[in-house]
Amino acid sequence: MGLFDNLAKNIIGGAVGGGVKNSLLQDAIGLLSNSQSGRLAGLLQQFAGKGLGDAASSWVGTGKNLPVSGEQIMSVLGHDHVRELARKTGAAPNEVADGLANILPEVVDTLTPDGKIPDGDALEQGLGALKKLFGGL
Repeated sequence: MGLFDNLAKNIIGGAVGGGVKNSLLQDAIGLLSNSQSGRLAGLLQQFAGKGLGDAASSWVGTGKNLPVSGEQIMSVLGHDHVRELARKTGAAPNEVADGLANILPEVVDTLTPDGKIPDGDALEQGLGALKKLFGGL
């Protein structure tokens, strides 16, 4: 099974609808590739700043991923960001936050198979592979 196959299976089997899943995956990829916020490393710092560093570090590490809740996602990303995504997808903000809480740990884990944050080029290649896997998000 390929590196991204488990991620695809888990996202396709998730709780939210297909269009919402694609939007959530697109948003997760956007969070990880946003150079203004520091890309993946910056996002992990945001989680650490909200007291969720252990959870975020577990996603990068090679062990079990610690869960986060939708409320914690809202705390880290901000209610406005979650509401904006909810507006775009037509889903409720709590559904979006819960969906990101499920997707984001898996995306980060998939992009860090060796337990290390990849450099810019490797991160971009991984994100590009995810986009391609999910139909060119």
